[in-house]
Amino acid sequence: MRIVAVAGFIACFMACLGAQAPPARHRPLAGRVPPDKLCVLRYGRGMRMRGFIASLVLAVASLGWCAPASAQDYPNKTVRIIIPLGAGGGGDIFTRALSEELQKRLGQTFLVENRTGGGLNIGTRACADAAPDGYTICVLSSEPIVYSQYLFKSLPFNPEKDFEPITNLFFNTLAFAVNNSLKVKTVQELMALAKMQPGKLSYSTFSFPLAHYMDGLNKKYGVDIVRVPYRSGNEVMTALLSGATPITLLGLSNMVSTLQAGKITALAVNSSLRSPLFPDVPTLKEATGENYPQSWFGLFAPAGTPKPIIAKLHKEVVAITGEPAFIQKMYIERAVERAVDTPEAFARFIIEDRAIAHRIVKESGAEPQ
Repeated sequence: MRIVAVAGFIACFMACLGAQAPPARHRPLAGRVPPDKLCVLRYGRGMRMRGFIASLVLAVASLGWCAPASAQDYPNKTVRIIIPLGAGGGGDIFTRALSEELQKRLGQTFLVENRTGGGLNIGTRACADAAPDGYTICVLSSEPIVYSQYLFKSLPFNPEKDFEPITNLFFNTLAFAVNNSLKVKTVQELMALAKMQPGKLSYSTFSFPLAHYMDGLNKKYGVDIVRVPYRSGNEVMTALLSGATPITLLGLSNMVSTLQAGKITALAVNSSLRSPLFPDVPTLKEATGENYPQSWFGLFAPAGTPKPIIAKLHKEVVAITGEPAFIQKMYIERAVERAVDTPEAFARFIIEDRAIAHRIVKESGAEPQ
């Protein structure tokens, strides 16, 4: 589009330079003047070449042709990475590992900023409101990008217009886990226990979509397991281990070592296949007859961030996440699935996932809050 605009600009001025001015009587009658001579009426045949060149330079600059040069020097100061989750959870740990590698490769500080609250909407808004200059980027999960618009009556951001997708980072396998004190090994055993103790058992999640999923299980099994909201995976795990909130739906990456140590029990995971790390744990489909889509975490920038900067960040993230050591530590050992793709492919995926989210919320009967 920029090339077409500049080409038109040049064509008009070239016509101005080479055309003869029409008779004075025609000048007020634009409709009677040949189109190729209209610009002569506006600028006059005495326009100098230097004026044309100056105008052309300004037009090209205004169309953003200087952006590639800025990408060559980017970054030249600290870049902040906003994540709308508290410190210590799976998404936060991944983000900090990524920031360290970006810092090594690009020679500037990448500072992780946790902005929690509001069902992930506070941090997401901070991302949307930031200057689109490449010095604020964000790691956001699927919840605020594809679910929130169907779960809240109003949002302080537009999930469809306020963000530039850079790349998906990973699919997050969720685990349905319980404190060992409940002495249950399956979802059915948990629901039987909940029926005997209506309103006395509680579960934790910081995700509104997961809360709606749990509401559906309550209805399906005729139980009343009460939600206790938290702001981060770290807080959820603390409550789970202490028994304060003995049930959770949380990313498996938050509890790998705890499960391996036998300190808690996993009843199911939401992946399409059983986790290679925990092959004895059934999928939600196997355990309940229905699955819950995998959530994801992606890298975004505020809308309007220059494309060359988006491309540079994408190139670096692809390289980092493709390193064998990073794959082993941040993907395999944390039970998440690498999902890096192009900005264009990620944008298309978001549109498709948003349609799925809309259907899930509609079928659940959930009313926007």
